[in-house]
Amino acid sequence: MTFEYVSVQDAKAADGVRMVVVSNVPSPWGEAAKGIFHMKAVPFKAVRLVYDDPELLEWAGQLGGPVVMYNDEAPRSGWAEILLLAERLAPTPALLPSAPEDRAVALGLCHELLGEEGLAWSRRLHSVDLGLREVGGFSLKTAQYLAKKYGHTSERGAAAGARANQLLGMFAARLRAQRAAGSAYYLGSVVSVVDVYAAAALATFAPLPEAQCAMRGSTRKVFETHDEATQTALDPILLEHRDMMYARHLELPLSL
Repeated sequence: MTFEYVSVQDAKAADGVRMVVVSNVPSPWGEAAKGIFHMKAVPFKAVRLVYDDPELLEWAGQLGGPVVMYNDEAPRSGWAEILLLAERLAPTPALLPSAPEDRAVALGLCHELLGEEGLAWSRRLHSVDLGLREVGGFSLKTAQYLAKKYGHTSERGAAAGARANQLLGMFAARLRAQRAAGSAYYLGSVVSVVDVYAAAALATFAPLPEAQCAMRGSTRKVFETHDEATQTALDPILLEHRDMMYARHLELPLSL
């Protein structure tokens, strides 16, 4: 299901789902939100984030992405808030299990992918830390901006790379156990939101090819550069799962 980019003015005048997204970067949080609405066939309009747009700030309540607006309801920016809205708007196909214990496991895995100290969060913070020390990662200017926005400290930055690698290992082990049980998915035998979030989170470690994901060359270089420990932790089964998700369930090419 394709979507269209519109101006802030057109988005404000529309009803239904509207979403502010970071442009030219396969943000795990934004691509996950797009993926959920795509799989549920929920139409939406997208607005590219402009950091100095006062009208956008007034409407969305923040200058970040994704931020989802639905009719006159309050803006939603958290991954869980966006997911629960999508589940309400389109209960089928369900991306969260209905059984309470399975649902709790799914939400826990989602947090470890997109939540604070999760995989994507840790990878970003590690890239910020490298940039601040000018030994890789984001450019110094970008790293300084992101450090302030996402609460970088020298202690958190130093620990973030190891945390990301630990999580890569955990998710790879889960996929191997699932494969041994006859499933291609992270939870049970059917696709869930965990699979969507995992596919999106891998963008910061191994972006899709340029033909499928046209993005800034400088950002691609940051995402594709790994130290030895990260390269070891990036098990091929993780990328196989990502490729399967885009082949079976998600939309290509990405529209950034």
